[in-house]
Amino acid sequence: MEENIAIVGSGPAGYTAGLYAARASLEPILFEGLESGGQLMLTTDVENYPGFKGGIMGPDLMQEFKSQAEKFGTKILPLTISSVKKVSEGFELFTNKESYFFKSVIISSGASAKWLGVEGEKRLQGYGVSACATCDGFFFKDKIVIVVGGGDSAMEEALFLTKFAKKVYVVHRRASFRASSIMQKRVMDHKKIEVLWNKEVKEVNGGDSVTSISLKDTENNTKEKLKADALFVAIGHTPNVAFLGDLLVLDEKGYIKTGFTTQTSTSVDGIFASGDVADSIYRQAITAAGTGCQAAMDAERWLES
Repeated sequence: MEENIAIVGSGPAGYTAGLYAARASLEPILFEGLESGGQLMLTTDVENYPGFKGGIMGPDLMQEFKSQAEKFGTKILPLTISSVKKVSEGFELFTNKESYFFKSVIISSGASAKWLGVEGEKRLQGYGVSACATCDGFFFKDKIVIVVGGGDSAMEEALFLTKFAKKVYVVHRRASFRASSIMQKRVMDHKKIEVLWNKEVKEVNGGDSVTSISLKDTENNTKEKLKADALFVAIGHTPNVAFLGDLLVLDEKGYIKTGFTTQTSTSVDGIFASGDVADSIYRQAITAAGTGCQAAMDAERWLES
């Protein structure tokens, strides 16, 4: 049987799309995917989501999203979509068990932060290790923080962190940045920022939270420990689009291109995209939720027409 609408992904965008689609009596089915709840499941305190003046834990916020979507009738399946195929009457979505047929699809599969893969990094995620300065910078007032990366994102993270931290180190494994010249100049000129060239992070140290970072010089192989309270990894994000193959048009950064007929429409009629999978700029819970709402409304109007 062909259902009205599939939602692929379960972060703020997916759950919000589910909420709006369910309230429109579309009986959406949401596929949670590998990372149920998305990147907020790795975040401890969330203080910048409206409505929670005392803050809320990332996993708790996602549980609130999920419960509200379910309350209004979103059917949530703990399955991962492996591929999507356009068929005559709509779309066939494949899991490792079976396939499902839908008239329309909302892709909300998010983007995954690229990590260094070093000792201590995963264990201390949410306890000083972060991939989002906008989300977590506030917690490091008057602290020493390290940003890893050499692109515009790393420059932006470092400059943002100067609002809170007393000292910001930018660690880069090469002798030059690949960031735009204007961003490089802002970083190099800032009195709170010190750049450490030709350095590689080898280990994140700490018990309950980050206390120092082990560095290795890429030229002479010398090692050192740098005292720090936080490590911000800014080496990019990877949009979760591999399961789509070449079904949709992507932008130059590999994110789903939208805005073909409506704000969230994609290159294929009947498929909409929301959240970080279509956003390389803002990547916030609230912006993801906003586009989840838009995608559900766009899909509803598309189905009606």
